[in-house]
Amino acid sequence: MKIPYGKTYLDLELPSDRLVDVIAPHDTPPAKNPVEVIESALKNPVGDVRLADFKDVQSVAIAINDKTRPVPHAELLPPLLAQLHQMEIPKSAITFVIANGTHPPMPPEEYDWVLPAELVAEYPVVSHDAYDESQQQDLGKTPHGTPILINKAYMQADLRIVVGNIEPHQFMGFSGGVKSVAVGLASHKTINHNHALMTHPDSRLGHYDHNPARQDVEAIGNRIRVDFALNVLLNGQKKIVDVVAGDPVAVMQKAIPKVRDIFQVPVKAPYDVVISSAGGHPKDINIYQAQKALAHARLITKDGGTIILVTACPEGTGSEKYENWMLDPSMTSYHAVFERFEREGFKVGAHKAYQIARDAAQVRVLMLSEMDAELVQKLLLEPVASLNAALKIALTDVLADVRIAVMPAANATIPLLAQDA
Repeated sequence: MKIPYGKTYLDLELPSDRLVDVIAPHDTPPAKNPVEVIESALKNPVGDVRLADFKDVQSVAIAINDKTRPVPHAELLPPLLAQLHQMEIPKSAITFVIANGTHPPMPPEEYDWVLPAELVAEYPVVSHDAYDESQQQDLGKTPHGTPILINKAYMQADLRIVVGNIEPHQFMGFSGGVKSVAVGLASHKTINHNHALMTHPDSRLGHYDHNPARQDVEAIGNRIRVDFALNVLLNGQKKIVDVVAGDPVAVMQKAIPKVRDIFQVPVKAPYDVVISSAGGHPKDINIYQAQKALAHARLITKDGGTIILVTACPEGTGSEKYENWMLDPSMTSYHAVFERFEREGFKVGAHKAYQIARDAAQVRVLMLSEMDAELVQKLLLEPVASLNAALKIALTDVLADVRIAVMPAANATIPLLAQDA
């Protein structure tokens, strides 16, 4: 098999005498004409909202994802911009706001990583900074007590649009809708308080309606008044399958069943060994993103089993806060991680250490990456030199009837055990 790794693939030699299951998004064909699908979504929005209904618009803010999300902006944005220009809104009045969340702001020289170069040259572009309080506007609190501090450049626009993709999310249930704004353009204080809800038992992969973390995000989006969402559904090859546009909540309600059809996979019973790839670039650009591949693999791995985490991580951990937290001399065990996390309270960065420890404490994690082996060990993970060497380690001293699974796109897979169905 070929396993996604960074911008390339690794060859995996599987033992011929053992049964191996592939747990991956369903083979969903891409749309034959993506532009027609996008234009149709814009012309037939869901919910009681149409772009043409917004009159006398003097300014527009469009929230877009940063470099860690595989959103096909080059295809999505031209039809959207064409509609806005039909409303006689000039290019100078339309600002792209890059939703970084707590990731470092993207410098201008990287803007063309997420936007076509011609759009960077012709439209205003700003990159959100979650730690710059001068950029943020206070909108009060959610019912969960989350402070709503949102990017001013976005809030000051007459028309607020969000562009993104809808896919499974390990504790929000699903990405998409208002999330790119409610989290991506929020203060670190907002994100910190919201993400603390991830420890709630109902904050789970594939859960939406009764998911407290996700519904807190919806409350933030409602307070912001996100006017219009343009969301794409991608298949396992990151090709456009469908597009939904309109009222953000209505978009989620229409898209989620389709997302399940693509990404939800029934699993009869847990496995002894799971080979889990985040799905390649940009999902494995750093540990901060690739951790989701561990979390999703853990759902179908037996206690005491082994997960081989295949993630290039060319940008290392992806979080200075997480890395510094783990490099503290006291972080020598998963027990130490749990004890400190409980003592200090929820903090973005430290929460990544908690998420990894939560799963790695129950299974053996062999990590194949481009990262320095010594750093990987300090993160309490076990580095390996090659994929096949990892498999050999995992299969040492196991029974002949060992159950093995491969998750080539774990970040985007909802593995549903029969007992949970």
